[in-house]
Amino acid sequence: MLIVRSPVRISFGGGGTDLPAYYEHFGGSVLSVAINKYFYTVLTARHDNRIQVISSDLRVFETWHDIANLNLRGSSLEIPLAVLKEMNCDVAVDLFLASEIPPGTGLGSSASVCVNLLKTLSTYLQQPVSKYDLAERSFHIARHLLGKHIGKQDEYAAAFGGLNFISFHADGSTSVEPIDLAPAMLTELQRNLMLFFVGSAHDSWTILQEQESATRNQTGSAVGALHEVKALGIRMRGALQQGDLRELGTLLHETWQAKRRVSTKISTPRIDELYSLARKHGALGGKITGAGGGGFLLLYCEPDRQSDLRDAMRGQEVQDMTFGFDMQGAQAIANDPFRRQRHSTTPHYRHCSQVSGADPGGADVSDLVEDLQEPWNCRGSDQPPCPCRRGADISATVRAGRRAGTAGRGKAVTGQRRHVTRESRLGRRGRSVLGILCRCSSLCQPSCYVAIAP
Repeated sequence: MLIVRSPVRISFGGGGTDLPAYYEHFGGSVLSVAINKYFYTVLTARHDNRIQVISSDLRVFETWHDIANLNLRGSSLEIPLAVLKEMNCDVAVDLFLASEIPPGTGLGSSASVCVNLLKTLSTYLQQPVSKYDLAERSFHIARHLLGKHIGKQDEYAAAFGGLNFISFHADGSTSVEPIDLAPAMLTELQRNLMLFFVGSAHDSWTILQEQESATRNQTGSAVGALHEVKALGIRMRGALQQGDLRELGTLLHETWQAKRRVSTKISTPRIDELYSLARKHGALGGKITGAGGGGFLLLYCEPDRQSDLRDAMRGQEVQDMTFGFDMQGAQAIANDPFRRQRHSTTPHYRHCSQVSGADPGGADVSDLVEDLQEPWNCRGSDQPPCPCRRGADISATVRAGRRAGTAGRGKAVTGQRRHVTRESRLGRRGRSVLGILCRCSSLCQPSCYVAIAP
């Protein structure tokens, strides 16, 4: 099993200057940060020369054979199909797709899907690609194979992660400049940002198409407004580098005013109403996160005013979404090397003291996907132990064990049971931890076990 995740993003300034119609003439730049709302692909191998794709968000599935002769257009799964065609994949796999963010939110979810699938298949095929190549190939697929009027910023944000100033040059090249803030400053910035969902954006593709046409023909006010949006993004970068977060909030307001002049469809009366309300209740500035017409309203509001702002928005039946920054970009979070199964398919159990010995915390339980040597437990039984109330404590113990094992080879802790003395080695061979269970026995007192799949 291979699991890959990729983030979505919020952009502060420069959106629209990443479209070819603009940057090929004037050069563009965007200031953005990836956030910890992810798209996931789970890949498993199959043996019938077919590819099955299941999308939990779209609630559809399709099974394909002879990918090269399939038509891209008309399929609700056009992005996976386009990626498979681009990579000329001759594979037999199941692809399960799931997202923490629905389509039409203005957070770049479509680009995250494409980046994710490219990362998944290149990892599975052992064809490493750089982050630059990952972003560029994703842009090529969406722009040229699927005919979408898109810019480049979303693909680069999903591939790279982090807080970046991304420049799009007239020759078609792109450069990514990480904004290196002190940890305390980065935390403060994250704490001062809020996202409120104002409804799905239904006209984003139309907005981008009209914006690109106006930019290419240099008609109306679009080009002048985009010049201003780009300049404000550069000023935002300077504010961050100088540690002036309040200035960033003020510049967000100016950016939104300029962005609204790019197209009359970017804002709506409802969005204008909510933005004015937010400003009255403590927001220094803000903007719609995507092309416009809906999605998330990004607001800069310092913590002492956030409660008032949140209450005012809830009065309008608008909820905020908590988030954090993602600094990793697209990455494989689990990668079983698809070895032949050993022994049987029955889960076995290990005593938790084999994986303890470090402070709890650190990696998620989902990261613990490697086995602990041979199937074994302290009672010599392969029967599943019964669940008990100590699940949370066991979860922490397992996470601690992962950290201990990857730092070295953690020895079993003998404090809980004297007869548990075997040495365990984490991070060695690939079995998946299916769950965390307990054994409750009057003979052996409560003892913790970990279920391990062969």
